[in-house]
Amino acid sequence: MKQTGYTGDLIGLGFPSIVRNGVAYSAANVDPAWIGTNIEALLAAATGKEVVAMNDADAAGLAEMRYGKGIGKKGTVMLITIGSGLGSALFTDGHLVRNSEFGHLYLQGWLAEHYVSNTARKKYEMSWAGFGKRFNEYLLHLDRLFSPDLIILGGGISNEFKLFSEQLDPKLNVTTAALFNHAGIIGAALYAYEAKFGEIETSTAE
Repeated sequence: MKQTGYTGDLIGLGFPSIVRNGVAYSAANVDPAWIGTNIEALLAAATGKEVVAMNDADAAGLAEMRYGKGIGKKGTVMLITIGSGLGSALFTDGHLVRNSEFGHLYLQGWLAEHYVSNTARKKYEMSWAGFGKRFNEYLLHLDRLFSPDLIILGGGISNEFKLFSEQLDPKLNVTTAALFNHAGIIGAALYAYEAKFGEIETSTAE
């Protein structure tokens, strides 16, 4: 869809929280004061621009499905972002299931992101092999629950994939994000634009 007369007074935002209708409903890795805050209204007042917010991992997943490794993929696709926590985005036949928050599943009696995020890797001084073994446990847990056809890894740690990939079960179809850390920015902008102006026409090979 072509848009004319757009002035650029629109901000797309990926926020690390469950986000419903612009309001934050969780605060696992940000100050709890954000819970119940209308993110869109607060930042619109601060910037003087219209703001459209969504979960940050959902934003990354949206970009990757539209422009990255998820192009044209049917079935169940997950994007997992590995950073201070574990973010997730879930797609079924290309449709986003919002606010999945699979980093908050329990694994070995821990919240998964406390067991095997980048923060956990540093805190417990894991080797890359040790991190890979724990991360493999996490992916196998997701596989048992959701049987994904494809798992895409994003976030900063995805850049180090070669250092722990040998620890992952070969039956899992795992790849790294094509858009790397830019995915969240691209997805947030895409979501905001389409929320205001309608879907952008793109080709989907495969």
